[in-house]
Amino acid sequence: MFQEDLSRNFGFLLNDVARLMRLVYDRRVKDLGLTRAQWWVLTHLFRSNGVSQTELAEMLEVEKPTLGRLIDRIEAKGWVRRESDERDRRVWRVFLTADAEPAMRSMREVAAGLRRDALAGLSASEREQFVDTLTAIKANLSRLGTVRQKTKKSDRSND
Repeated sequence: MFQEDLSRNFGFLLNDVARLMRLVYDRRVKDLGLTRAQWWVLTHLFRSNGVSQTELAEMLEVEKPTLGRLIDRIEAKGWVRRESDERDRRVWRVFLTADAEPAMRSMREVAAGLRRDALAGLSASEREQFVDTLTAIKANLSRLGTVRQKTKKSDRSND
Protein backbone atom coordinates (compact mmCIF):
# COMPACT_ATOMS: atom_id res chain seq x y z
CA MET A 1 0.00 0.00 0.00
CA PHE A 2 1.20 3.51 -0.84
CA GLN A 3 2.72 5.32 2.15
CA GLU A 4 3.36 9.04 2.55
CA ASP A 5 4.86 10.89 5.50
CA LEU A 6 2.04 13.33 6.20
CA SER A 7 3.93 14.92 9.09
CA ARG A 8 5.78 17.06 6.51
CA ASN A 9 2.79 17.61 4.18
CA PHE A 10 2.17 21.36 4.29
CA GLY A 11 -1.56 20.96 3.54
CA PHE A 12 -2.05 18.80 6.61
CA LEU A 13 0.18 21.07 8.68
CA LEU A 14 -1.76 24.20 7.67
CA ASN A 15 -5.04 22.49 8.51
CA ASP A 16 -3.74 21.32 11.89
CA VAL A 17 -2.31 24.74 12.76
CA ALA A 18 -5.57 26.48 11.79
CA ARG A 19 -7.62 23.98 13.80
CA LEU A 20 -5.40 24.36 16.86
CA MET A 21 -5.50 28.17 16.61
CA ARG A 22 -9.32 28.08 16.49
CA LEU A 23 -9.45 25.76 19.52
CA VAL A 24 -7.12 27.92 21.61
CA TYR A 25 -8.90 31.09 20.48
CA ASP A 26 -12.27 29.54 21.42
CA ARG A 27 -10.97 28.91 24.94
CA ARG A 28 -9.53 32.39 25.28
CA VAL A 29 -12.70 34.23 24.19
CA LYS A 30 -15.11 31.93 26.02
CA ASP A 31 -15.95 34.65 28.57
CA LEU A 32 -17.35 36.87 25.80
CA GLY A 33 -20.21 34.39 25.40
CA LEU A 34 -19.71 33.96 21.66
CA THR A 35 -19.86 30.80 19.64
CA ARG A 36 -17.12 30.16 17.09
CA ALA A 37 -19.55 30.95 14.28
CA GLN A 38 -20.47 34.27 15.91
CA TRP A 39 -16.90 35.42 16.48
CA TRP A 40 -16.05 34.38 12.93
CA VAL A 41 -18.87 36.60 11.61
CA LEU A 42 -17.72 39.52 13.79
CA THR A 43 -14.10 39.07 12.68
CA HIS A 44 -15.09 39.15 9.02
CA LEU A 45 -17.18 42.27 9.61
CA PHE A 46 -14.21 43.86 11.36
CA ARG A 47 -12.26 43.17 8.17
CA SER A 48 -15.06 44.11 5.72
CA ASN A 49 -17.61 46.23 7.59
CA GLY A 50 -20.73 46.96 5.54
CA VAL A 51 -20.43 43.90 3.33
CA SER A 52 -23.67 42.43 1.97
CA GLN A 53 -25.14 39.36 3.64
CA THR A 54 -24.64 37.40 0.42
CA GLU A 55 -20.96 38.38 0.19
CA LEU A 56 -20.48 37.57 3.87
CA ALA A 57 -22.06 34.12 3.40
CA GLU A 58 -19.64 33.48 0.52
CA MET A 59 -16.64 34.61 2.60
CA LEU A 60 -17.67 32.37 5.49
CA GLU A 61 -18.65 29.49 3.19
CA VAL A 62 -22.07 29.11 4.83
CA GLU A 63 -25.58 29.07 3.46
CA LYS A 64 -27.47 32.38 3.51
CA PRO A 65 -30.20 31.13 5.91
CA THR A 66 -27.54 29.90 8.35
CA LEU A 67 -25.80 33.27 8.24
CA GLY A 68 -29.14 35.05 8.68
CA ARG A 69 -29.77 33.18 11.94
CA LEU A 70 -26.23 33.94 13.16
CA ILE A 71 -26.69 37.63 12.40
CA ASP A 72 -30.08 37.57 14.17
CA ARG A 73 -28.38 36.35 17.38
CA ILE A 74 -25.55 38.88 17.16
CA GLU A 75 -28.01 41.64 16.30
CA ALA A 76 -30.01 40.75 19.44
CA LYS A 77 -26.85 41.51 21.45
CA GLY A 78 -26.74 44.91 19.74
CA TRP A 79 -23.38 44.23 18.09
CA VAL A 80 -24.45 44.44 14.44
CA ARG A 81 -27.10 46.19 12.42
CA ARG A 82 -28.49 45.55 8.95
CA GLU A 83 -29.25 48.28 6.48
CA SER A 84 -30.73 48.04 3.03
CA ASP A 85 -28.35 48.93 0.24
CA GLU A 86 -28.86 52.42 -1.20
CA ARG A 87 -28.75 51.13 -4.79
CA ASP A 88 -30.64 47.84 -4.34
CA ARG A 89 -33.18 47.60 -1.53
CA ARG A 90 -33.19 43.78 -1.82
CA VAL A 91 -29.57 43.72 -0.60
CA TRP A 92 -28.86 43.89 3.12
CA ARG A 93 -25.53 45.24 4.33
CA VAL A 94 -24.21 44.28 7.76
CA PHE A 95 -22.33 46.72 10.00
CA LEU A 96 -20.66 46.45 13.39
CA THR A 97 -22.20 48.80 15.95
CA ALA A 98 -20.47 50.93 18.56
CA ASP A 99 -21.74 48.43 21.18
CA ALA A 100 -19.53 45.76 19.58
CA GLU A 101 -16.38 47.82 20.10
CA PRO A 102 -15.44 46.48 23.58
CA ALA A 103 -15.92 42.88 22.45
CA MET A 104 -14.00 43.50 19.22
CA ARG A 105 -11.17 45.13 21.17
CA SER A 106 -11.03 42.08 23.47
CA MET A 107 -11.15 39.69 20.52
CA ARG A 108 -8.33 41.53 18.72
CA GLU A 109 -6.19 41.54 21.88
CA VAL A 110 -6.74 37.80 22.34
CA ALA A 111 -5.91 37.21 18.67
CA ALA A 112 -2.69 39.22 18.97
CA GLY A 113 -1.69 37.24 22.06
CA LEU A 114 -2.44 33.97 20.32
CA ARG A 115 -0.33 34.95 17.31
CA ARG A 116 2.50 35.93 19.66
CA ASP A 117 2.26 32.60 21.45
CA ALA A 118 2.02 30.63 18.21
CA LEU A 119 5.13 32.31 16.78
CA ALA A 120 7.16 32.10 20.01
CA GLY A 121 10.76 31.16 19.39
CA LEU A 122 10.83 32.57 15.86
CA SER A 123 12.96 35.61 15.14
CA ALA A 124 11.39 38.74 13.68
CA SER A 125 12.84 37.90 10.25
CA GLU A 126 11.53 34.31 10.47
CA ARG A 127 8.06 35.63 11.35
CA GLU A 128 8.14 38.04 8.41
CA GLN A 129 9.36 35.31 6.04
CA PHE A 130 6.64 32.97 7.29
CA VAL A 131 3.90 35.54 6.63
CA ASP A 132 5.43 36.39 3.23
CA THR A 133 5.41 32.68 2.34
CA LEU A 134 1.78 32.25 3.40
CA THR A 135 0.85 35.37 1.41
CA ALA A 136 2.54 33.94 -1.69
CA ILE A 137 0.75 30.59 -1.26
CA LYS A 138 -2.58 32.39 -0.84
CA ALA A 139 -1.94 34.41 -4.01
CA ASN A 140 -1.06 31.26 -5.95
CA LEU A 141 -4.23 29.50 -4.82
CA SER A 142 -6.36 32.59 -5.47
CA ARG A 143 -5.06 32.72 -9.03
CA LEU A 144 -5.91 29.04 -9.49
CA GLY A 145 -9.46 29.74 -8.34
CA THR A 146 -9.76 32.69 -10.73
CA VAL A 147 -8.43 30.65 -13.64
CA ARG A 148 -10.87 27.84 -12.86
CA GLN A 149 -13.84 30.25 -12.69
CA LYS A 150 -12.85 31.82 -16.03
CA THR A 151 -12.48 28.35 -17.58
CA LYS A 152 -15.95 27.31 -16.37
CA LYS A 153 -17.49 30.52 -17.79
CA SER A 154 -15.65 29.99 -21.07
CA ASP A 155 -16.84 26.37 -21.26
CA ARG A 156 -20.45 27.44 -20.71
CA SER A 157 -20.26 30.11 -23.40
CA ASN A 158 -19.03 27.50 -25.90
CA ASP A 159 -22.14 25.34 -25.39
